[in-house]
Amino acid sequence: MEHLDVLIVGAGLSGIGAAYRVQTQAPDRSYAILESRDAIGGTWDLFRYPGIRSDSDMFTLGFPFHSWDGKAIADGQDIREYVNETASTYGIDKHIRFGQRVLRASWSSETARWTVETDDSSYTCSFLYSCTGYYDYEQGYVVDFPGQESFQGRVVHPQHWPTDLDYSGKRVVIIGSGATAVTLVPAMAGTAAHVTMLQRTPSYVASRPASDAFANRVRGLLPDKLAHRVVRTKNIAMSTLTYNALRKFPAHAAWLLNSMAAKQLPESIPVDPHFTPRYKPWDQRLCLVPDSDLFRALRKGTASVLTDEIERFTPTGLLLKSGAELDADVVVTATGLKMVALGKIELTVDGRPVPVSETFVYKGLMLSGVPNLAWCVGYTNNSWTLRSDLSSQFVARLLNHLRETGTDICLPEIDPAEYDAPRRPVVDLSSGYIQRAAGILPRQGPNGPWRLRQNYPRDLLMFRFGSIEDGVLKFTRREQAAADRRTAHSGG
Repeated sequence: MEHLDVLIVGAGLSGIGAAYRVQTQAPDRSYAILESRDAIGGTWDLFRYPGIRSDSDMFTLGFPFHSWDGKAIADGQDIREYVNETASTYGIDKHIRFGQRVLRASWSSETARWTVETDDSSYTCSFLYSCTGYYDYEQGYVVDFPGQESFQGRVVHPQHWPTDLDYSGKRVVIIGSGATAVTLVPAMAGTAAHVTMLQRTPSYVASRPASDAFANRVRGLLPDKLAHRVVRTKNIAMSTLTYNALRKFPAHAAWLLNSMAAKQLPESIPVDPHFTPRYKPWDQRLCLVPDSDLFRALRKGTASVLTDEIERFTPTGLLLKSGAELDADVVVTATGLKMVALGKIELTVDGRPVPVSETFVYKGLMLSGVPNLAWCVGYTNNSWTLRSDLSSQFVARLLNHLRETGTDICLPEIDPAEYDAPRRPVVDLSSGYIQRAAGILPRQGPNGPWRLRQNYPRDLLMFRFGSIEDGVLKFTRREQAAADRRTAHSGG
């Protein structure tokens, strides 16, 4: 059984970034990446639906250590190539073991090691770092619509887009109003006979340029690395200030977003009800559209939006609760994603199963009562990579601290009184896919290191400069932990 100091699970943006931080900031530690699929890229390799692109600017979604030189809003293929290029440039690709889906991980205090089991192999490691995100790669969220079996056309889910789907000249209905739906509509509208976005409730939608004019100017004046740093800093500041303003003044923010949408819509599509949500801005993630492509398709008439609910499928389309019938040849169910915790890895600690949903998350990346394990989670209000990179830098600091102090185990321990706090999922949005996963995901605590804040400047200070020894994260040697366990078992 092969042993490594660190096992990273997942070779997407988070996993490649984690590997870079381990090999540069804790270079004396051996590591490997276990990837369940046969390719690098994670989400950006899995999702292949038309128009797939970033919904954050690439200067912050990209790595801080490897410059991005494309458009601010990039398509999936460019992002996939960028991740692969990064892995190759820094030799990270040589550490990836493909086809290794992690099934379970068992911690032993006697050895201070994890035993990690995949479909066909086993490994041991001193530290386990899950960079699997929180989406179920096997299937998205599927709604069992009444009468769907009677539909004579084709029904597809964006997560598993069929390569043989020809929608040219077809009537397409996209069910949903989130980021996937607003991406698919303009991408398909140029080829399909007509595309209808059918939504039960609307989302806030804002347009932004696909190219960053400031970045283009700066890159013409400064060396690549310096230009990347300047643009990245500017974009972090702007996104942080914008988010805080929208949350502090929700009524004004809603009016502004609605007004901006109204100016870009044709007269035939009123902003209310089609682009006027009933929730506050950033209670759910804001949908960005590059260069107003969604609004352009609506103005051209190649696409339309309809706010209604589905009564049932019919052989030729959909019957809506308003009584209207919507004809369709292809129905795309952009009904959302399915969330999981730690890539569905089964955890045990000293033979005891760990119910992940009963744990609290320490600093947004470690689980209460679970030693030598971290889970990489990004921001919801900003680019994912901003937080995932901070988490990986903290993990590298943690590995160095263990070696410097001669300890083997780090364990976050929560005050038992805080277990009475109301259940609050680690991802703090009101979106349906998050609420459905409330009983699966770890919890947030009410305050302190148990609260996951959507605040990059604050996290930057905490992860890079905050004390490792904070009184909450406990450090012990293997021998002491083993002795404590034996004492507990003997009832002493």
